[in-house]
Amino acid sequence: MDLDLRTIYLAGAITCTLLGLVQLLAFATGRFERWPLWWGLSNLLIGIGTIGVALRGSIPDLISIPLANLVSWTGYLLTLYSVRSFAGRPARLPIYLAAIAIAGILLLLWNEPEGFTNRVMLMSVLASGCDIAVVREGLNLLRRERLVSGAILIGLFAPTAATFAFNAYLAASGQIGPELFTPNEAQPWLAVTGTAFLLLRGCALLLLATERHRNALVSLAQQDALTGALNRNGLERSIEELTAEAVRRPRRLAVLLIDIDHFKRLNDTHGHAAGDKILLIFADAARSELRASDILARQGGDEFVVVLPHLTAAEAIGVANRIRAAFGRALAAWGETRVKPTLSIGVAEGSVADNRLEALLQQADEALYRSKRLGRDRAELHPAAALY
Repeated sequence: MDLDLRTIYLAGAITCTLLGLVQLLAFATGRFERWPLWWGLSNLLIGIGTIGVALRGSIPDLISIPLANLVSWTGYLLTLYSVRSFAGRPARLPIYLAAIAIAGILLLLWNEPEGFTNRVMLMSVLASGCDIAVVREGLNLLRRERLVSGAILIGLFAPTAATFAFNAYLAASGQIGPELFTPNEAQPWLAVTGTAFLLLRGCALLLLATERHRNALVSLAQQDALTGALNRNGLERSIEELTAEAVRRPRRLAVLLIDIDHFKRLNDTHGHAAGDKILLIFADAARSELRASDILARQGGDEFVVVLPHLTAAEAIGVANRIRAAFGRALAAWGETRVKPTLSIGVAEGSVADNRLEALLQQADEALYRSKRLGRDRAELHPAAALY
């Protein structure tokens, strides 16, 4: 089956240009950040540059060779720039401008027909390197934000990186040329593959943005706005996940119920702003003593819950006392107040499979009130936990 390379270029270029215009229109709605602007411009420039390349022989060589290739390369760089912008990474504009300037100089030097192989190698290596950088950003998004769509980004850019690298190899080995549209068995199929992925990956950032927005909505629904700890809904969801895991592998956990002593008096004396600051100080102090697998949730007011998977009651008492100490140090560093808040903590232990959250919280609540009766600023263990 014969494929016309010039037709492939034109079809892909026109589609890419239209896709860029659509993305620019999406940005114009004002509902997105700035990354759709760079993403739309990248597709637009790649499309315009590829149209210039496809019209080689019909328009002046100065336009169809160095200028068209430089426009395409700028579009590729904008793709990377848009992904980095989406990920909140530094702009590094001088590096991008230097890459454009160096490529422009080399393309002008290799403008003659005998520079064809060098041009193909240059553009292929640059595009492959750019796609590899995008793959790296996808890995970072997958690890840092746990965006599953990052794997899709990787899956769409890794093949084009390999395709461009293979194209550079064909040029270096003399299997492409001496002109772009010289009949060749491999090049049309490489162009078809590259064009297909180029169009598919135009939707990758939209998928990432959709997933990020969904995660943000879930976070808002499950997190306390002030402290960043889970709210009651988030706590119940986390417990459900632990319970589902316990069906396959039984596990125990400890629960801390924490109350900030004298919190109402502090609010009355120093105002609600001071009360909010105390809540933030506590949340930060607690996180400093917890593992990544531990759960911190705000029950309401000045009451917090900590869930400690795989810990015994004795170990949980140790964690509770470390949180009390960290809170005290943080308060001392913050400054003097007439009211000195401390922490009363109740500790309970049970099986995820056997004890529902309410039962464990009830036990921890009984232990908490015991610590209050014994003078506050202490951690007390529920008697039932001592059986394990």
